[in-house]
Amino acid sequence: MGIDAKIQEYKKMLDLFPNAQEKYQYLIEQAKNNTNFPEELRNDNFKVSGCQSQVWLIPEKKDEKVYFMSDSDALIAKGLVTLIASIYSDETPEDIVSSEVDLMEEFELGVILSPARRNGAFNMLKMIKDYASKLSSN
Repeated sequence: MGIDAKIQEYKKMLDLFPNAQEKYQYLIEQAKNNTNFPEELRNDNFKVSGCQSQVWLIPEKKDEKVYFMSDSDALIAKGLVTLIASIYSDETPEDIVSSEVDLMEEFELGVILSPARRNGAFNMLKMIKDYASKLSSN
């Protein structure tokens, strides 16, 4: 399943929730399902800058595809980075770099996220694209 198809699946899911509170709850559930993050990877090399909370994003390239592990010390940020990482995991670096979908607009996250959290989400996506860009040139 490609990036656009994954985005559409998440969009369908988020559209089921009639209000911001329920969308927040969905993000929290995503966070709770993201477990087993190795403590030794919680370091500055993998930290996403510009986030209100601490967020870590670790890329791994396997068989020409990129996979992302993620974590945060705050549930909403963790749910958000989990969702974003799952969209771009199992994709080629080239597909990640060329994807131009605005997740804030697609998921209407601008409505439910504070400006600081929107900025954090933007930085998560930027870090994913930066990793993919470096990996595609290797």
